Amino acid sequence: MGGVNVCIKHAMFTFNFIFWQCGILLLSVTIWLQSSKGTSEILGEGIYDINPHVAMNMLIVVGAVITILGFLGCCGTVAENRFVLFVYFVGLFLIMMMQLSAGFLTVNFRSKTEHILNEILYENVVLLTATDDAGKTFQTAVAMFQEKFKCCGLISGPSDWGDNFQNYFMTCTCTGAPILCTSYQGKLVFKQPCAPLIKKVVSDRVEIILWLAFGLAVFEVLGLIFSMVLVCQIRKR
Repeated sequence: MGGVNVCIKHAMFTFNFIFWQCGILLLSVTIWLQSSKGTSEILGEGIYDINPHVAMNMLIVVGAVITILGFLGCCGTVAENRFVLFVYFVGLFLIMMMQLSAGFLTVNFRSKTEHILNEILYENVVLLTATDDAGKTFQTAVAMFQEKFKCCGLISGPSDWGDNFQNYFMTCTCTGAPILCTSYQGKLVFKQPCAPLIKKVVSDRVEIILWLAFGLAVFEVLGLIFSMVLVCQIRKR
C-alpha cells in the first residue's frame, strides 16, 4: 500500500495556511467596505437591492467560512483524516459557488452603474434644498463627502444647495489651487461637483469586489485539487 506523498501533504498544509490568511483578509476588507462612510447615505436605501452591498454581504459570509475552512484543511492534512478533508472539499466547493454568485451580481450591477447612479443622484439632489428631517440627514451625508473629497454640491455645484448653502459652505471651502475654486455667494468653494466622485467611489468598490470574488476563486480551485488528491492517497494506504 502506498503512503501519502509528503510533498502533496506539505503543499496542502501550506496552501490552507495561506487560504486561512486570505479568509481573514477577505473578511477584513469586505467589512471595511461595508461599514465605511461615503456613499451609502447619499445613494439611499433604494439602491441596496442592486448595489455592491448585496455582494459584500455575501463576501463577508464567504470570508468567515473560508477562515474556518482554512483551519479545517490544516487540521485534516496533519491528521490525514479523510472525513475532515471531504467536508473541507464540499464546503470549499459550495463557498466558491456562493463567491462566484457574488461576483456575477457585481458584474450585473457594473453594467448598469452609470444609468442607476445618474437616476438616483438626479432624484436626490432636491434633498439639498429641503428643510425636513430626511433632507437634513441627506445634507449631513453630502457635507461629509464634500469635506473628504474636496467637492461642492451634487450635480451643478454649490447652486444645488439653494438656501441651505450658507449652512454647509464650510465643508466645501476651497483651500487648494485657484483653478479648483469658484466664487459663490461671496464664498470661495470647490468648483467640482460631487457626483463624478461618488460614481468613482462606487466604481472602485465594484472593482475590489470583482477582484476578491474571481481572484480568490482561481486560488480555491487549487484547494479542491489538492484535497481530492490527498483524500485519494489516504484511501490507497
